Amino acid sequence: MAFQHIKTEQADGLARITLSRPKHNVLNIEMMRELSAALSALAADADLKVAILSGEGPSWCAGVDVGEHRPEVVAEMMAAFNGIFEIMETIEVPLIAAVHGPSLGGGMELAIACDIVVASSKATFGQPEIRLGFFPPYAAVRLPELVGPARAIEMCTTGRIYSADEARAMGLISQVAPEDAFGEAVEGVAGSLLLSSPLIIRLNKRAVKSQAGKAFPQALAGVTDLFLHTLMKTEDTLEGINSFSEKRKPEWKNR
Repeated sequence: MAFQHIKTEQADGLARITLSRPKHNVLNIEMMRELSAALSALAADADLKVAILSGEGPSWCAGVDVGEHRPEVVAEMMAAFNGIFEIMETIEVPLIAAVHGPSLGGGMELAIACDIVVASSKATFGQPEIRLGFFPPYAAVRLPELVGPARAIEMCTTGRIYSADEARAMGLISQVAPEDAFGEAVEGVAGSLLLSSPLIIRLNKRAVKSQAGKAFPQALAGVTDLFLHTLMKTEDTLEGINSFSEKRKPEWKNR
């Protein structure tokens, strides 16, 4: 499928989606729908191991087009915007946000919807919507899970912009790399995932996400059930055991 505002590439278990709407990759409804279509294709790919979401130009993503907050189009915009996160929630492999520059407003929401955020030392993060009389809907749900309610309220109500190091210190992102080593850092994370079975990658992510918010006894019982009755019945887990014992590289079958 041809897109106007994003670029896609996929090979050997790795998918790349690049935001490409000059100058600052500001999201409009059309771009949101393109992102949803590209993400839906990833969700349906059983051989996928990891996806990287990156951006072109000076900014990673500077937010959502303010013009599309007008009363006559805002409901359509919100439906398209929420649709991105609904699809991202269904993707069973890790999503990496490779953030090289400013990630603001809806752009920061898109980044924190990913499982792993790798940032350049030049990246910045913030929810400045309050300056325009808005609040960030997805961030209001996601930020308390990442940084706690107090910090989430601070971020949403002050509109402050945070450096990559500050974002890492509060647990908002996974790692910060120097500008000249940023690409290598992103590829290193993706490369570590490409070594493993697509099926086992999915089960690892499911083990984490399916137990979130549950009381400890129920969470432990749930993840134990997944381990014993799903993981241990896969051919790839047995292959991992055998390859380790035989001191050879595993040959994953994705089943």
